[in-house]
Amino acid sequence: MPQRILVADKLAEEGLEYLKSTGFAFDVKVGLKEDELASEMASGNYDALIVRSGAKVTAKVMASPGNLKVIARAGVGVDNIDLDAATGKGILVLNTAEASTLSTAEHALALMMSLARKIPAAHAGLRSGALDWKKRSMYQGTQLAGKTLGVVGLGRIGRTVATRALAMEMSVIGFDPFFPADTALDGRVKLVRNFDEFLSQIDVITFHVPGGENTKHLLNRERLFNKCRPNLLVINDSRGEVIDEFALADALKEKKIAGAALDVFAAEPPVKDHPLFALENAVLTPHLGASTDEAQTAVSVDAAKSIVAYLKNGEIRGAVNAGGIKLDLPADEMPFAKLATRIGRLLAGYSDTGYKTITLRASGTRAPKLMNTLLRLSAVELLRPHLSDPVNVINV
Repeated sequence: MPQRILVADKLAEEGLEYLKSTGFAFDVKVGLKEDELASEMASGNYDALIVRSGAKVTAKVMASPGNLKVIARAGVGVDNIDLDAATGKGILVLNTAEASTLSTAEHALALMMSLARKIPAAHAGLRSGALDWKKRSMYQGTQLAGKTLGVVGLGRIGRTVATRALAMEMSVIGFDPFFPADTALDGRVKLVRNFDEFLSQIDVITFHVPGGENTKHLLNRERLFNKCRPNLLVINDSRGEVIDEFALADALKEKKIAGAALDVFAAEPPVKDHPLFALENAVLTPHLGASTDEAQTAVSVDAAKSIVAYLKNGEIRGAVNAGGIKLDLPADEMPFAKLATRIGRLLAGYSDTGYKTITLRASGTRAPKLMNTLLRLSAVELLRPHLSDPVNVINV
């Protein structure tokens, strides 16, 4: 049976055209509810699924995944995909983080400039006719050149923002517990390891981190009221939960900080009486970070390309739950993969009681570089005869 792809959210036409050009069969079914999407998966008709943020790929959807092998999210976040459930079922999850990097970074910078120069409030005042021209100094802003920007998260977007801020003659420091060096961008961005110390040094803070427990309320009431400078401008273009929004509103009211610009909220859409809506020193946009014509086309095309590459030859692009695995090895490295598979298959018959540890050793110049892939390939074959559930390189 030929492999088939389900497109469960609206993709840019260029993405669909790419799928057509490859010859892969696909169906577009937008707006499916959880039960309907689960039924489509259980039917066994689909080997791959492409979504944006609309379709919710829950544990229920993947309870009986049929032939589903891979899910691609046309975008950065995978909040709408249950990663644990996908991994448990051996389903590869991909995203297209690189495609929207520039658009998201530009939006963060646009928020920063709009907030610093009070552009939205000045625009609204002038357009409404209520502005007294002689009192336009009420919209006097602050210059960004010479200020210190703190970038939280030095991944692709964070580094892109930092590069452009440096070009604007801002000083830039970074906070990222996972960044391996003490400086970034050829020494131009110093890393500060203590978040409270980081806060004490900056005039503007911008967040570019994933959601989750590790980053939830990183900027909380205690820090907003006691650790931040009173001139601080807060920019959030990452995940709403990173900031305690209600504490932020109180800090703005009490002038503990100078302003905030948010594109994301803990609950989207935010409640109609959200306290930030009433504040003039808050600039708010409805999750538009990646909403440019270029980014929407790019994420759609990249999602389609990543699905086709995986189905066609096992190439993994933008893995979320399978980092470091490479299945599309070149001809001179493929024998290592075949050998690892055969070793696991051979040794599988030597134990009836299970395994405490699995160790794979390699020597030479090439094989050690492939160890993450080789270990998974051998472990799959070693464990397969002893498990009732299907096992592959994703869930092993």
